[in-house]
Amino acid sequence: MTGTPQVVVLGGTGLMAQAAAARLITAIVDAQAARGSASVVLTGGRNGNALLRALAASPARDAVDWTRLDLWWGDERFLPEGDPDRNYVQARAELLDQVPLDPARVHPMPYSGGPWGDDVDAAAAAYAAELAAAAGPAGPASPASHSPVPAFDVLLLGVGPDTHVASLFPEHPGVRETELTVVGVHGAPKPPPLRTSMTLPAIRAAREVWLLAAGEDKAGAVARALSGADGLQAPAAGARGRSRTLWLLDRAAASDLPAALRPPV
Repeated sequence: MTGTPQVVVLGGTGLMAQAAAARLITAIVDAQAARGSASVVLTGGRNGNALLRALAASPARDAVDWTRLDLWWGDERFLPEGDPDRNYVQARAELLDQVPLDPARVHPMPYSGGPWGDDVDAAAAAYAAELAAAAGPAGPASPASHSPVPAFDVLLLGVGPDTHVASLFPEHPGVRETELTVVGVHGAPKPPPLRTSMTLPAIRAAREVWLLAAGEDKAGAVARALSGADGLQAPAAGARGRSRTLWLLDRAAASDLPAALRPPV
């Protein structure tokens, strides 16, 4: 597991989204050159959607072979299929409908009212099974065993003002999960109360985890997470990649960081 997180501070929210989009294009192109395809976990919310919007507007987006890209989601609001508050629906509007993706390689999280009805736990189990099926063998030494999730190249996370990432909220049961890769979330402290979310074990399987935060309302959460807070009380502190953990911040979100943790802008 990677050690000290890398912190990058950009001058403003727009610059942060553009820089994150440029980095993501490079990461996808590099992964496709090295392994033939790339795997990315998307995030929703204000900063996740701003990144997708910047990526859609970037002339460099055509460097990506969109047909060789697998897309997953770190969490989702458990709402009807076409509900505009679903992360998947918002991602389609910001980017996905504008690029030539292979539909078989786009993996939205389950919606309510589908095959799982209103059973959010069954929906979470179904997504966990889809992840495991896509993961393939864990390695040549143990061909009969499988990794529970694919080796994501980049897993994106927005950071909430309470330090939540995905739909893992401070002190909630999901943040304590050590075995399941996806959980149903009940009674989320922000609406809607029912959600599905990857767990920290699934997040930590990614090669790189990128955490996005912009705005003064995120400054306290960023400072707590990067100052050694406990992962149960500050879930963002527990989100780490296997080879790199990257925090992409704007100046306002970085404003409460101690000088030792704040790089030059």
